[in-house]
Amino acid sequence: MIYAILQLIHVLAIVVWVGGMVFAHFFLRPAVQFLEPPQRVRLMHGVLKRFFTAVLVVIVLVLGTGLWMIGRVAKESVQAGLEFNMPMDWTIMATLGIVMMAIFGHIRFALFNRLGRAVAASDWPAGGAALASIRTWVAINLAIGVFIIAITLAM
Repeated sequence: MIYAILQLIHVLAIVVWVGGMVFAHFFLRPAVQFLEPPQRVRLMHGVLKRFFTAVLVVIVLVLGTGLWMIGRVAKESVQAGLEFNMPMDWTIMATLGIVMMAIFGHIRFALFNRLGRAVAASDWPAGGAALASIRTWVAINLAIGVFIIAITLAM
């Protein structure tokens, strides 16, 4: 029962992260392109601030539940007298998940801070440049996230 609950939390956290990236990249960003730079950059800063806070929580949940589930299966294997060999899809998922977390760290703590400084200074060209960098890295993270989902379901 606890494994199923952990798995549900794990999957729902990933849905929030990947779904949020899809929403921001394919729906929000195109819709705000018609706003003037001050409004567009301020709006994106406010939305991303909330989303990135949620992603920080998601990362804690994904790491915690993922490690707990791996540890539980490993422990059960050892207790049954078997050797634990982590499945390939788990290894791919964990490795690329850590890559996604590192990319998010760059987005949140470097690029988003750059965006925040631009908003505070009303430097709209710098804000636009920061948003463009964020968009690029979000697209990369989104592609990795979709790949993880696809590879996990295929194996």
